[in-house]
Amino acid sequence: MAPILYTRHELAYLARRAAITVGPALVRHQLTTRGLTVRGAQGVTLGVIAAYVVIIAILWNIPYVRYVLWPFKMLVIAFHEFSHAITACCTSGRVESISLDPHEGGVTHMRGGISAITLSAGYLGSSVIGMLLTFCGFDILASKVASIVLGVCFLLTLWWGKKDWLTIVTILLAVGLLVGFWFIAHAEPLRFLVLFIGVMSSLYSVWDICDDLIFRKVNSSDASQFAKRYGGSSQCWGVIWSIVSVMFMAAGIVAGIAAFPESSAQQEKDSEHFAPTV
Repeated sequence: MAPILYTRHELAYLARRAAITVGPALVRHQLTTRGLTVRGAQGVTLGVIAAYVVIIAILWNIPYVRYVLWPFKMLVIAFHEFSHAITACCTSGRVESISLDPHEGGVTHMRGGISAITLSAGYLGSSVIGMLLTFCGFDILASKVASIVLGVCFLLTLWWGKKDWLTIVTILLAVGLLVGFWFIAHAEPLRFLVLFIGVMSSLYSVWDICDDLIFRKVNSSDASQFAKRYGGSSQCWGVIWSIVSVMFMAAGIVAGIAAFPESSAQQEKDSEHFAPTV
């Protein structure tokens, strides 16, 4: 039987379908296996996660409307590039520069290191960070702690990011959202913002592969670079990493359900002991 060959657009479609269909199936399987029950607040959170996946997929691919995601995209790209940089340093490499640009994608220039690890680290690192943020998004108190880290990371992106007025203004607005949400309804909206960033970071490999295959951004994806060095196609590696990313996000969801069974009212009460707000 002749092998089935897919076009770039078909592979990008498969990557998106992996994010939308594989994730829920994995979560259901893990919940059933571990005997976990989804309670009221958790059910709302799961519904919000599903909505975020669809909304981000739509916004990411529509010209001009994509600017809505600009500051969050900068942050997720930063997570991705910092993961490259950290693993380069850990494998005896040296980082020469890091640049972040929502249009062109990020790029980390480095010497030495183990390329098989450093190239994979970008997607895997952003997936792990996304998993942790998704986990925190199930609880108000955990989201408060995560938001402090996110605020610092947002400001750090101003150092490495493209320094134009749109980037600066949108990032400062995003930081303003983090601060403002602390003071709305006992910071409950804050966890949904943390959850949004978590979902976006978890599935960054999917969005980035689609960018590379469809929009052909200036800085090619890690999947393209990995395929050039180690064989295979960028589409194949992209789909594999996309599935791995979905698995990480599913793990974060299951962990969040297991760790935070409290109702919204109980979460608000517990969070009052950490930087209480009105």
